[in-house]
Amino acid sequence: MSGKPSLEEVRKMFELDRFATENGAVIDEIGEDYAKCSIVLEPKHYNAAKAVMGGVYFMLADFAFAVASNWEKMDMVSLNSTISYIGAAKGKKLTARAQCLKNGKSTAFYRIEVHDDLNNLVAEVNTTGYRKG
Repeated sequence: MSGKPSLEEVRKMFELDRFATENGAVIDEIGEDYAKCSIVLEPKHYNAAKAVMGGVYFMLADFAFAVASNWEKMDMVSLNSTISYIGAAKGKKLTARAQCLKNGKSTAFYRIEVHDDLNNLVAEVNTTGYRKG
C-alpha cells in the first residue's frame, strides 16, 4: 500500500474490530483526523425499555474514534472517554462523526457526535487518545 490507504483498504483493516463490525458498524468516510461511521439499528440494539441500548451509542462513537485516529497509522489508543446521552434515537440508523480538535505529540482530543437519521443529536463523546509509538 503506497501513500494513504483508500476507503476500501481502511474498511478491510478495521474488519479486525470485530465487536463493532459484527454488530453492524460500517465506515462511511475518512479524512484528515476524521471519520464518519454508521450503524443500521436492529432489534438486537434495543433494551427492555424499547430504546437503543447506551452501549450501542458508545460502541459506534468509539469505533469512529478508532478509525479517525488510526486509519493512516495504527498508533492511537483511547486513554479516557466520556459520553453524554442527549436524547433517544428516533430513526432507524445512527451516524457518528469523529473529529480531532487537538493533535499533540503524545495525546490527542477527539469530539464524536452521534446523530440519528432524522438528524437528532443523540449523544456526544469526548475522547483523549494516547499515541503508543
